[in-house]
Amino acid sequence: MKAFVVCEVDDEFLCEVGDTIATPHDEGDVLVRVDYSSVNFKDAMVATAPSRVRRVSSLVAGVDATGTVEASRDEHFSEGQRVAVHGGSLGVGRDGGFASHVYAPTRYLSPLPTSLSTYDAAVIGTAGFTAMASVMALEDRGLELGAEVLVTGATGGVGSQAVTYLARKGYAPVASTGSPQSSNWLLERGATRVIARDEISDRAGQVLASERWAGAIDCVGGVTLQEILRSLRYGASVAASGLVASAELSTTVYPFITRAVALVGIDTVKASHVTRQRVWQALGELAPLVDFTTFVDRVIGLHGLPQALDDVRAGVIRGRILVNVNDVTP
Repeated sequence: MKAFVVCEVDDEFLCEVGDTIATPHDEGDVLVRVDYSSVNFKDAMVATAPSRVRRVSSLVAGVDATGTVEASRDEHFSEGQRVAVHGGSLGVGRDGGFASHVYAPTRYLSPLPTSLSTYDAAVIGTAGFTAMASVMALEDRGLELGAEVLVTGATGGVGSQAVTYLARKGYAPVASTGSPQSSNWLLERGATRVIARDEISDRAGQVLASERWAGAIDCVGGVTLQEILRSLRYGASVAASGLVASAELSTTVYPFITRAVALVGIDTVKASHVTRQRVWQALGELAPLVDFTTFVDRVIGLHGLPQALDDVRAGVIRGRILVNVNDVTP
C-alpha cells in the first residue's frame, strides 16, 4: 500500500510517499480501512528532524484516521463498523493514519455516532476531539450558559472548532488571533467578537489583571496562558491543550489563591474509554447544528502532505487540512 513515511536514520531524513505493508503490533489489533485522516500540529512535529515527539526512527505518520473496520477479533468492533482512530502512540511510536490501512488496539478506536460520517469525523479529528473535551471541562466546572469564553489560537484546528461548539451550545466565544484578516471568518464560525493577542488582559506589570473571562480555551501556551490566568474571573477555569508559542509557563499563585481559578489540562493521548465515549457522543449530538465543511481549509492526497505540514508549522492555515489517503496522485 502507499503511505506517507517518515524515516530518520543517522544523518539521513526522509519524509515522503512510499510503499509499505500494514502490520499488527499485537494479536488483538484491529485492522481499519482508512477513508480520511487530517493534519495536526503534532504531525508537523513528528515529520521534523530531529523530533522531540517521534519515538521511533521510521513509521507511517498520521496521529488520527477515520474509516471502517476490516478485520477484528474483538466482540465490540465488527467488520463494517465505522470508527475514529486516534490517541496513544498512533503516528508517533507506531504506524499511523496516513495510509489506506492501519492496525490499532481497541483502546485507540471509538465507534462513530450515526450522525457523523467518516468525512465529518476526520474534520473533527484529534483537534475537534480536543476542542469538545475542552468545552466539556469548562462545563464540568460550572460554566454558565451565555458566558463569555475566550478562545486563543482561534484560526487553528482546535480553536476554530472550539469557537463553533461554544456558540452552538449557547455560550459567547471571543476569538483571539494573530491573524486579523481572519476576523470575518471567525465571526462566521460563531465568535461574538474577535480580539488581538495583546487584548487578552490589561494592567501590564501588575500581578493580576481585570476579571474578564468566565472561562477560556487556550491552544497557544506560554505568555498567552500566563495572561489568561491573570484575567480570569473569580472561580473561572482555563482548559489548556496547546504549546504552539511555548511549553514554558511563568506565573504566580495569586490567580489560584485569590480568585480560585483553575488550570485544567486537556489530554487526548491517554484519554480513557469513558472519556472518548462521552466526547464523541457530545460531538454526535451537536452534529446536526454544525456544517463541518466550513472548517476545511483544503482536501489533499498523500503527495500534498509535505506542503501541508510546512503550512501548519508556519501557522498559515484556517481550520483543518483533510487527507484523502486513497488519493495517491503525484
